[in-house]
Amino acid sequence: MKIRVLGCSGAIAAGYKTTAFLLDDDVLIDAGTGVGDLPLDALARIDHILVSHSHLDHVLSIPLLADSVLRLRAAAGRPPIQVHALPQTLEALRRHIFNGVIWPDFTRLPKAESPVLSLHPFEIGERLDLGKGRSIEVLSAAHTVPAVGFAVDAGPASGHAHWVFTGDTGPNPALWQRLAQLKLSHLVIETAFSNEEHELASLSQHLCPAALARELAHLDGPVSVHITHIKPGEVEAVMQEIASLSTGHTLRPLQAGDVMAL
Repeated sequence: MKIRVLGCSGAIAAGYKTTAFLLDDDVLIDAGTGVGDLPLDALARIDHILVSHSHLDHVLSIPLLADSVLRLRAAAGRPPIQVHALPQTLEALRRHIFNGVIWPDFTRLPKAESPVLSLHPFEIGERLDLGKGRSIEVLSAAHTVPAVGFAVDAGPASGHAHWVFTGDTGPNPALWQRLAQLKLSHLVIETAFSNEEHELASLSQHLCPAALARELAHLDGPVSVHITHIKPGEVEAVMQEIASLSTGHTLRPLQAGDVMAL
């Protein structure tokens, strides 16, 4: 089991892709602009998309992916790609993207009885069985829209170590209560803003380095901590502030192309 980072930036610029992770070769965790770097045959192998929340930087590749692989999957008799998210997130996709105005409704195309996408609701605390021994728990997140994170269970051979992605989140006590019960191998946590922008971070329910330090104080360690969702042009400033933190954990910026083995 491995997770490849396709994108981990808080916005776009040359060399910066928004959030997307590829679990093995058939599961996307979020679908930001990084998905577009996959070749067509790799896109056609994706069978599941797990969505943390409805914001554009995390979902914009879903409609484009559907259009790209529709013909290939139909010709091969492949089932719909399953999109898993909170009910509120799925409703946002239906209402604001797959509405025939922003994009065609690929939950009914090429045929209503055999679409390229199907939508599947989950709830916080639910465990998703995606086959091949892969179990993913839906974690709570505290954001401006209904949102979640994910914990990927690496299985019994690892002692059930988990790769955890917080999703976009501000301070979230419920997350740390749950993580205290899990064995962590990797924690991917956002820090979208510098301390100078702490008010904006608080308003938008993101983290800055000072808030990150307060959150990580709840985490027993040491744990490999990967910082994601930094805005383009602010990586150096944010990581300098993070480098000054005393947490007992190894903290490093996540980069597109990173691969984490579980």
